[in-house]
Amino acid sequence: MIPKTMKAMLLTGHGGIDRLEYTEDVPTPEPASGEVLVQVTATAKNNTDRKAREGLYPTREKGEVTSFQMGGSATLTFPRIQGADVVGHVVAVGKGVDEGRIGQRGLLDFNLYPDERRDINLVPDYYGHGADGGFAEYIAVPSDQFHHIDNADLADAELASMGMCSYQTALHMLTSARVKSGEHILVTGASGGVGTALIQLCRIMGAIPYALSQQDKSEALLKLGAEAVLDRSDMTDFADKVRAVTGGRPIDAVMDLAGGEMTDQFIDTMIFDMNRRGDYPRLSIAGASAGNVSEIMWTRIYLYQVQVFGVSHGTRDEAAQLVEWIRSGQLKPVLHAAFKLSDLHDAERYFVNRDSNYLGKIVIVPDAQWAEHGAPFALEK
Repeated sequence: MIPKTMKAMLLTGHGGIDRLEYTEDVPTPEPASGEVLVQVTATAKNNTDRKAREGLYPTREKGEVTSFQMGGSATLTFPRIQGADVVGHVVAVGKGVDEGRIGQRGLLDFNLYPDERRDINLVPDYYGHGADGGFAEYIAVPSDQFHHIDNADLADAELASMGMCSYQTALHMLTSARVKSGEHILVTGASGGVGTALIQLCRIMGAIPYALSQQDKSEALLKLGAEAVLDRSDMTDFADKVRAVTGGRPIDAVMDLAGGEMTDQFIDTMIFDMNRRGDYPRLSIAGASAGNVSEIMWTRIYLYQVQVFGVSHGTRDEAAQLVEWIRSGQLKPVLHAAFKLSDLHDAERYFVNRDSNYLGKIVIVPDAQWAEHGAPFALEK
């Protein structure tokens, strides 16, 4: 029986983790026409949860506290339930949805698409921002965006760690930059959710990924598929270090999640020998963990014909491709740990202050689902 109310973590405004309030009497959503009601078993945490909470998506003023407004106005209103990468089981369906979906386990395509186009997404928004997400016991979502995945070898928490927020962003970075088989790709922020997704996706596409990360994560990143791991703590003569691991070949495209002062050095890795290139230098950007402002000489951009791609989310077609790769077992989960929903504050603190052993994703599990779906992946203390 579906309860009338549910437990959820509500974001009550921009600010610190004190703006996240655990509540036990939030009305359980009802599926509208074309929707399914999902009992949530696991939701991956993403950096966008923190950035949206803190209002760190300025597009005009450096100090502006705001969030996504690509459609012309802010869609983040309070209170809001965050959490984009939702896994769970269908418990009810809305009008027009086959009742045979009840009982299916699935993974949510996290996008709030502005229209039905499958190959373009010009006004990105997502569940957990413009609509309530998965840090709750139930969520109602479009049936066609809740993809049935019944792989018995994947636990719900593992499936959540392969959520679209990271993997679809990663795929869109690669497709935007026309990455091809045999190309050499530099992946910055390689130990996070998007970074680990990029390494796997490069290998599926036949590209050769080089990871930029802390050296104590080298073994895990090499096992995941990185050709070599470059030390983020030592950026001196960085282009020379890249030249050494690529056999003198310039990087074909950079997948940048860092930005800041390092952007110019990333460009250096692509232009040191233009005669050996087979395509234009390409810089695909989907993050700014090292700084939101980069100083670059425009002459370096236009004389070397560097193509720059800003990436936010992805498309319906890319989501469908990822689901195929998950179902076929070509993509593997990189799950770091699970936390109870009621302990989301602890998860947020751990995420911000994570140590050098951190790799992959943190997953949030409703307390009622913890014994089955969370406890096996609890953080080791």
